[in-house]
Amino acid sequence: LFFKLPSDSFKYLGWCDIEEHDVRGNQLHCPRVREGPSEEELFFRGEEHTLKKRKQVTDTEKWQKRLQENWENCAELNLSFQDLGDLYQVDNFKRILQRLIRVEKLWLVDNSLTDLSAIRLPRCRELNVNKNHFTSFKQLPKIPQIQHLSLAENNIMTLSGISDFRHSPLESLILKRNPCEFQERYRQLVFSSLPNLKMLDGVPKLPEDCSPPEIRFFFKTCTIL
Repeated sequence: LFFKLPSDSFKYLGWCDIEEHDVRGNQLHCPRVREGPSEEELFFRGEEHTLKKRKQVTDTEKWQKRLQENWENCAELNLSFQDLGDLYQVDNFKRILQRLIRVEKLWLVDNSLTDLSAIRLPRCRELNVNKNHFTSFKQLPKIPQIQHLSLAENNIMTLSGISDFRHSPLESLILKRNPCEFQERYRQLVFSSLPNLKMLDGVPKLPEDCSPPEIRFFFKTCTIL
């Protein structure tokens, strides 16, 4: 027989929507922040019973919720696998990212993200955005203090825009399984654009990676006597 579990009416609620607790956002490493479906979508799905737990939220309650989220004090946060299926969910997700003014380590894996260029993460030292839909370095957030950046399994076609990180403290970069990885002299081009870089795709900087791009022409010339 099919029947609803007692917890079924809570399945679309975020952690801060559950009453009688005072857990703050900076106390959670992997919070669920994905917004639930709209009321119209719930009726379409035949899940209107979940609306019983919803109520009209006052401005005071909204402000209290913002204070409980407390994203400004997060130093390490994992917001991966949020299943952002609707535009309003993406907007709420970006609202949270804009509040991460003190985050130093951030994971945003597999969120179907395409453009975070309007986001600034002033203290972020480690950022993992693997398995998203970025096509350019220009679509990444502003990360002036970045040291470790992982972009594996996106759709970055070229290295255009990578020089924006030239004056950053970036030491480690992962671009595995991006189309740009198959570009001719890929490693030399990356290291020539990022002189502070020490490791690319998990491999330390090698002597041959320091070769200037122009050296290839010397190998293609010949002298006819």
